[in-house]
Amino acid sequence: MKTLLLWDIDGTLTLSGGAGMHALQVALQQEFGLARPLDDIDYAGRTDRWIMRQIFGKAALPDTEANLTRFLNAYLAELPRALQNPGTRILPGVSAALTALAARPHFTQALLTGNVERGARIKLGHHGLSHYFPFGAFADDSQWRNDLGPVALRRARELLGVEFPPERVFVIGDTPHDIACGKIIGARTIAVATGQYSVEELRTHAPSAVFPDLSDTAAFLRAIGAAD
Repeated sequence: MKTLLLWDIDGTLTLSGGAGMHALQVALQQEFGLARPLDDIDYAGRTDRWIMRQIFGKAALPDTEANLTRFLNAYLAELPRALQNPGTRILPGVSAALTALAARPHFTQALLTGNVERGARIKLGHHGLSHYFPFGAFADDSQWRNDLGPVALRRARELLGVEFPPERVFVIGDTPHDIACGKIIGARTIAVATGQYSVEELRTHAPSAVFPDLSDTAAFLRAIGAAD
């Protein structure tokens, strides 16, 4: 039986050292002439499109597709520069976990992320991780994270010809939103406390397993049924 792993990016695989917020602020200034602070928005576990629409509302900007496209393109243009900061890094245990899973042919790794796909590829490419994830579900597909699980399953079916049963699907993330979107599709959920939420806070949302980080590769592999 094949297993599908759906990974979040920010706070789960990598930290960007504030690159995303910085790129958003630069884009807002460039495209709309506004320099307002953006730290009053709950970013964790949200999608790029949802975040940008929240910014439009707070800045009293028209929430149109044209404005969203302008904002998004400016953000993506700035993001590679913003990632050149000392706080950008791969989180503990991630490289070892991805490498171990890539060597197991019955495990497929994909993305379930609030980033638009171009942003996801920029962030992962910065760390040389993009090749682990041939497909995924992104903010391009919906601004609502809970919509993304069914999209990921459909893509897996179309690209791989495999119908993954819920018990063979894992959603891995660092926020309650990741846990919730996994449960929507009946998947098992792995929470990691490498973002804004502690182990105790994540545990209250009843994930299948929770880890402080992924540095214990053997424990993580056991949790997803991939132990040798």
